[in-house]
Amino acid sequence: MSEELRELDPITLRYYLKDHEWTDHVKSDQSLGKPQPPLVKPYDPNGEIIDLPAPEKCALKHNDLSRAFVERKSNRLFKKESISLEELSYLLFNTQGIRDYRPGKTATLRTVPSAGARHPFETYLACMNVEGLKRAIYRYLPEEHKLLLVREYGDDMEEIVGASANKQIFVGRCAVTFFWSAVMYRSEWRYPTHAQKVVLIDVGHVCQNLYLACEAIGCGTCGIGAYNQQKVDELCEIDGVDEFVVYLAPVGRV
Repeated sequence: MSEELRELDPITLRYYLKDHEWTDHVKSDQSLGKPQPPLVKPYDPNGEIIDLPAPEKCALKHNDLSRAFVERKSNRLFKKESISLEELSYLLFNTQGIRDYRPGKTATLRTVPSAGARHPFETYLACMNVEGLKRAIYRYLPEEHKLLLVREYGDDMEEIVGASANKQIFVGRCAVTFFWSAVMYRSEWRYPTHAQKVVLIDVGHVCQNLYLACEAIGCGTCGIGAYNQQKVDELCEIDGVDEFVVYLAPVGRV
């Protein structure tokens, strides 16, 4: 996709392509033989990295999938209680964990479906009350199943996180808030004019897994689409152009 088209917002781009009648005829970078982008976002190995326990070590409240489907709901009121690192590990693996790779490590196979196995998301966490973790923003490293410290915060973290979600204060009054960003070129490399659509479909799969995983450990969540784009991108320390937050969800005891 040209730089001029990349600068258009998704709605303008949609009508531009429709008017010019070439939506399905734009060649992808994949078809042009250009190398695919990294499967995950690179990081500084000298940063502060936290090991996560194996997800199977998490003690589940129940393991009844039918019950999880029936009892799943959005929660906006959370207890002032922590969650364990084992529980956080379980939630992370079941939303963006890597199960395997395609031959030659050309794609990741994860715990959620994704169009073309592109998996364009990065997971950031605002950890307010997780046992063993500082009050800080972290990034999940799915290949290593570890966390990377992004930035520490003080006692005002709850307020800052809530303000980023258009002052929905419950988003900060929880144990941890998940932020999913989209690295758009991972999808655009294969789907030059349809990436916006499939990325938004894909992130729905991710959040639904979070709902079900939360039910299994006795927690609740609530998918949030109303937020201040600039504030959430700044909170995760991403550029807001090539990578930007598309969905978030607070998690806590209910």
